[in-house]
Amino acid sequence: MANSGDSLPAHLRQRRDGSSGDRTSSYPPAPPALSVGVYDNHAHLEFAAGDNPMDYSTHLDQAGAVGVLGVVQVGTDVETSQWSAALASREPRVLAAVAIHPNEAPLLAQAGKLDEAMAALDELASMPRVVAIGETGLDFFRTAEPLREAQKEAFREHIALAKKHDLALQIHDRDAHQAVVEVLLEVGAPDRTVFHCFSGDRELAGILTEHGWYASFSGTVTFKNSHDLREALQVMPRSHILVETDTPFLTPDPFRGRPNSPYMVPYSVLSMAATLGMEPSLLAAQLTSNTHDVYGGWGDMPLDPLGSVLDGR
Repeated sequence: MANSGDSLPAHLRQRRDGSSGDRTSSYPPAPPALSVGVYDNHAHLEFAAGDNPMDYSTHLDQAGAVGVLGVVQVGTDVETSQWSAALASREPRVLAAVAIHPNEAPLLAQAGKLDEAMAALDELASMPRVVAIGETGLDFFRTAEPLREAQKEAFREHIALAKKHDLALQIHDRDAHQAVVEVLLEVGAPDRTVFHCFSGDRELAGILTEHGWYASFSGTVTFKNSHDLREALQVMPRSHILVETDTPFLTPDPFRGRPNSPYMVPYSVLSMAATLGMEPSLLAAQLTSNTHDVYGGWGDMPLDPLGSVLDGR
């Protein structure tokens, strides 16, 4: 990152599945600006990507130029959660989510370090501009059977932390729809539960609708083969849909494979509006209202201009 104190060691910019994002392609062109502002509900601004990686302030400036008002910056381990919380403490366009990624949590449990990590998250969760526990959940694509029970237990601990601090829950659900739902029903979901990068179908959308959970749609909703996602979008109540980028991943069509950024949100909004038969401005207003319902207003929580707390340094 460009600003002193905002950099992360290179290993912290590696995705939990072992990749580091696309480092060989350029960022796509900016979309037309939205007439009604929206928020990016899930981004990883610490990741480097593309031929000319952008620091977080450039991401946010370019997003603001096309009507993206702010982002939820998401941690995936203690270090990135600390960085996310510290950035949110001094950057008015950022709120933070903190968690141990579900691919990382069982490894920490095996090493006897999960309790220490959860204690660190508990401390972060008390900060005013930390608004969610996430991303947490289950990933049966990357996690082998012997580690899945430990992953479920870590998920339960994250759910308990969200309820303790009355925070939203951001769920990572990969190839684990049924198991995620079972855990949520077993222990009781937080009041504001969000399926980040929703990857289900009409059936899962119906379950979310039944329980009042939210579906956050990423650039995958624009992919030509994502028929199930678009059907799910049509099933979801409009009061319970969100939009995100998962920056720097999951870039919308027609730029799939190139690095993503919060300024790409309008492409997904336009695609979602077409699927729903809505005017984009009306959908944008609905998405913004939903985002505020889940996380509160970006201007409602105090800043720490000195960025003095838990800076990850």
